[in-house]
Amino acid sequence: MRWDHPRLGLLPPLEFIQLAEETGVIDALREWIMRRACADAVKWPLPVKVAVNLSPAQFKQQGLPLQVAAALAASGLLSSRLELEITESVLLANNENTLNTLHSLRDLGISIAMDDFGTGYSSLSYLRSFPFNRIKIDRSFVSLMCESSESRAIVKAVAELGTTLGMTTTAEGVETEDQYRLVRENGCTDVQGWLFGRPMPVSEVNVLFEQPKTLTGRLRLSVTADAHD
Repeated sequence: MRWDHPRLGLLPPLEFIQLAEETGVIDALREWIMRRACADAVKWPLPVKVAVNLSPAQFKQQGLPLQVAAALAASGLLSSRLELEITESVLLANNENTLNTLHSLRDLGISIAMDDFGTGYSSLSYLRSFPFNRIKIDRSFVSLMCESSESRAIVKAVAELGTTLGMTTTAEGVETEDQYRLVRENGCTDVQGWLFGRPMPVSEVNVLFEQPKTLTGRLRLSVTADAHD
C-alpha cells in the first residue's frame, strides 16, 4: 500500500498508518484493503493467490470473519485464493477469542500464514496452538545467509520444521541470486523479495501475468502479493 500524496509523493504505510489511527479512519481503511485485494485478485489467472496482512487491532473486532467473508462474496474470489498473514504479536495474548477468530477464518476456506517467523519469543509454541498453512521466515535471517552459517542453519531448521508439520515455508527478503540459491538449497519451498519483484501498481502486476516465464522460469512458486509491501 502507498498513499499518493499530492505534495509528498508516494508514502509507505509506516508514514501514514499512525495518522490513520489517530484520525479514526483506520478501520475503514483496513476494510477497504481487504475488499480491494480480493477485487483485484479475482481478475488474475488461476491459481494465483493474494495475501493480506492483518493487524493485532483487527483481531479485537468481533466481526472480522464476517468482514472477510463479505469481501470474498462481493468480489467472487475463491476463498482458496486468499491468504491472511499475522505476526506473533496477534497471538501474544493467546486467548480463546483470538484462536476462535483464526479457526473461523480457516473455516471460510482461506489459508493462514505466520509472518516474520523467528523474530519473537514464542514463535515455536504458537505452531502448537494453531495449524498454520505457511511459515514466512523473517528477512533478517535470509539477508545474512551468505555470511553466517548460523543464519543458514536457522533457515534450514525452519524449512525442515515446516515440511514435518505440512506447512509451506517462504523465505522473505530475497534480494540476490546467492540468497535465492541458498534458500533453495536449505529447503524453502517459496521465496519473496526484490529479486523477483518490487512494490508496483496493479496495472504492472497484470503485465507480469502476460509474461509467465518471469514467474515460473526459476522455480515453481506460489505467487503472492502483500498488501503492505
